[in-house]
Amino acid sequence: MILAVRPPGGDLFRNPVFLAAVFSLLTAQFIKAIINLFRYRSTSFKDVLLTFFWKTGGMPSSHSSLAVSLATAIALTEGPNSSIFILSLFFALVVIRDAMGVRRSAGLQARALNQLGRELSSRLGLAFHPVKEVQGHSPAQVAVGALLGFFIALAFCTL
Repeated sequence: MILAVRPPGGDLFRNPVFLAAVFSLLTAQFIKAIINLFRYRSTSFKDVLLTFFWKTGGMPSSHSSLAVSLATAIALTEGPNSSIFILSLFFALVVIRDAMGVRRSAGLQARALNQLGRELSSRLGLAFHPVKEVQGHSPAQVAVGALLGFFIALAFCTL
């Protein structure tokens, strides 16, 4: 008897859940980079790569796209009554809530602190080190990301 040796993780790249998740994340980040390219008229390839690989916030929400594509692909492959789907559904809800709520609030507060700090620094000559302004998502950005993730998962799991 001959045993077939498969490379580790060989089936991973055929798994519709994995493919939907990766493709939805990369597609959302690509769309975000293209939108920022036109919005800010940036000609720097470095800025486009920075947006693609690192930037948070913006249209569409890659967080929502990834989370919804996972939940949708799992529902389509494992069934909506499976425990793993229920887990992925609640994971998606937490991610979306965080993207719109906590991260958005933290970003707005950081922006206000930086504005106050710059003003105090200029008036009183104090040293000021700005805090990072983490960007959250608006409801429209989350909705577009969620729709993108849903349709990408639908495509990977049904086609």
